[in-house]
Amino acid sequence: MEFTVKKKEHLYEKKTLIVGVFKEDTSYNETILEMDRQMDGSLMDMIKDKDIRSDSKKVSTIHTLGKLPIKRIYFVGLGYKDQYSVDIAREAFGRVCQKVQGDGHQEVSVVLDTFIQSEIDEVKIAQLLGEAATLSTYRIVHYKKSETGEEVSNLKKVQVDTNGEHKAISANIKVGSLYGTGANKARTLVNMPGNILTPTKMAEEAISIAQQYGLQYDILEKDQMESLGMGALLAVNKGSEEPPKMIILKYQGKKNWEDVIALVGKGITFDTGGYSLKSKDSIVEMKTDMGGAASVLGAMEIIAQIKPEQNVLAVIPSTDNMISGGAMKPDDVITSMSGKTIEVLNTDAEGRLALADGITYAKQNGAKYIIDVATLTGGVVVALGNETTGTMTNDQELLQSVEKASENCGEPIWQLPIPPKHKERVCKSKVADLNNSPGRDGHAIFAAAFLQEFVEKTPWVHLDIAGTAMKKQADDLGPSGATGVMSRTLANFIENFSE
Repeated sequence: MEFTVKKKEHLYEKKTLIVGVFKEDTSYNETILEMDRQMDGSLMDMIKDKDIRSDSKKVSTIHTLGKLPIKRIYFVGLGYKDQYSVDIAREAFGRVCQKVQGDGHQEVSVVLDTFIQSEIDEVKIAQLLGEAATLSTYRIVHYKKSETGEEVSNLKKVQVDTNGEHKAISANIKVGSLYGTGANKARTLVNMPGNILTPTKMAEEAISIAQQYGLQYDILEKDQMESLGMGALLAVNKGSEEPPKMIILKYQGKKNWEDVIALVGKGITFDTGGYSLKSKDSIVEMKTDMGGAASVLGAMEIIAQIKPEQNVLAVIPSTDNMISGGAMKPDDVITSMSGKTIEVLNTDAEGRLALADGITYAKQNGAKYIIDVATLTGGVVVALGNETTGTMTNDQELLQSVEKASENCGEPIWQLPIPPKHKERVCKSKVADLNNSPGRDGHAIFAAAFLQEFVEKTPWVHLDIAGTAMKKQADDLGPSGATGVMSRTLANFIENFSE
């Protein structure tokens, strides 16, 4: 999507215009007042008669019938000014851009200052526009054979009309668009079927991002993993015909490779559950079990372009979890890269095994802070539903920084505890140092307690996106399917992180 910034006097150059309107406003924006004068007062009448709705996120379309050089205007309601927020602005932009695209228009102008409120300035609004327009108009990549041959119309050009500081506004629109594009990258990866997005294909996608944006990369093959002792990841891979990949990307924003922040993403490209086989209903959509890996790759695409002064290491342990004569079995004992042994009580608790070796690799390669993100447990969905990501930590200060980023991006997270008794149950085994699944009660917490045994004292935040990586219904920021959740939050956390 192409964004341009022009002086507001050029707003009549386009056929289609977007204008924000607040509810019960007594001092309407000068643009609205000027358009009302040219329309002989009919515009204000339509607002008063509610033909133009000012309720939050309501979209109304009018045709000017030759009274203005503009052919049509999309008004989007912003609600009461004292209730206006960043989230409302983002979603309002998303809804109106979806409407414009759905009506088949490829170009539109936005009167930016009609979206300003005292606590949300024009520069911030610009970033929200770039982000929301990019997210909301995303279309799912599909594999259908076209029957009609008709080309789907996409919103391609957005002109921003403003008398504000063009350089700052342009820069922030670009940043917002980069955030949206990174999340859309994650969406596309999660939506891909497991027979197409294999670990090898995911590695190729990571290499493509690295080469396009100047990141360092490395892909560890199976023999290298064996040499490094990655027995946990390799155990998950034992039932598969697809070779595993340990995917590593590096972004160096400081002169020396120090104070490294590691982003570790679960990359299980399809999860049958192994011999602890999933039901016929729950096995559907298990192509999405690499949602954490997708979030990390989307974040790295953003990070590589906004260029924060941080060092970032992305680690993605990737395989599928299949069944065969050689597959991992319940009661098996495996040895992780850390040297700790694990009794496998549930082969469907495989993501934490892969992450254990990913976390150990990150620590051995300079990670001072670790954030892992994974579609890890059904338990977090039961606890928090599908709108909120579950989080656990061993460092409240680090979590506060992640929480701030999640608020900035409209991706809510909620902290769950890791009580000592949960740690005790993870460490309880007659034959190994740990077990991978002590029970169904508190399952999301057990998964985090297990990972903490490998994190040890390194400051760490765990993000369980099992409930938030997918959505069943379309919303203001995109279609049903993959959400790309946490790509923007991770990138924003990195952008704003300081010692």
